[in-house]
Formats: sequence, C-alpha cells, structure tokens
Amino acid sequence: MKSLVLIAGALALALSVSTVTAQTAAPDPKPAKAKKADKPEKKAGAKKAKGARLNHVVAFKFKDDAKKEDVRKVEEAFRALKTKIPQVQRLVWGLNNSPEGLNKGCTHVWILTFNSEEDRNVYITHPDHEEFKKLAKPLIADVFVADFWAKD
Repeated sequence: MKSLVLIAGALALALSVSTVTAQTAAPDPKPAKAKKADKPEKKAGAKKAKGARLNHVVAFKFKDDAKKEDVRKVEEAFRALKTKIPQVQRLVWGLNNSPEGLNKGCTHVWILTFNSEEDRNVYITHPDHEEFKKLAKPLIADVFVADFWAKD
C-alpha cells in the first residue's frame, strides 16, 4: 500500500513540475501562420498517384416537405449529369442505409469520379451542373460535399 502512495505522490509531483515548466517557458519567437478555413491543404500525401481518381462525394438532406416526385426528379437530373458533362468518368449513387445513425439526415449520396482536379473544376462550373443546382436547391435542407484522391 505504501508503494502505491509513493507512486501516486511521485506522479503528482511530476505533473506539477511539468505544468510549472510549461507555464514559465519562453514564448515561441515565430508564431504559427494562420491557415485559411475550408481550403484544401497541399500535403505530400495529397499528390495524385499514377492511375488515381479524384472522387467527389455529395450527400443531400431533403426538406421535410419535399414531394417524392420532386425528389425523384432530382435523382434523375443528377444521374443525367454523367451523360451531359464528359469530364465525369463515373457516377454512382444510392440511398443511405447505414445502421449507425450518423448521416445527419442525409438520405442520398452520390460519388462522381474525375481524372483530375481540373476536370472536377470544369464539372463544378459547367452550365448543366448550374441548371441542376437550380432544380435541387429549393428542395435541399442541407448538403455535404467532400473530395478525395482514392488510395488503396
């Protein structure tokens, strides 16, 4: 029992010394630069590997009052973007069926695949994509978008 008390005391002493040391340490002469929010960072691991594909993930949470036929029109219009925008290499989609309950209300998920960031950027600003957004926006309560280079 005495050994446990000695260990606990030594641990408390070590923690108090490290706290005092951290509080009295000289400030870093070079403060870190602020990062821009919501901008993708350039990282060594973010480079495109040979044969890699850029995936663009989109998830929609429809408004509670969205009619089924209107949701169906959005589904069809999104699927049609694959035939209208040649930069889209692949488009798959489906309805959320995760049992985890972490979808934050999103029910529909699309994954579009591109050969390059440039192709993805053409898609984002493409007139057919802009038309699609006009159709979908009034029915959407929330949207999630994330892009990533696929890795094995």
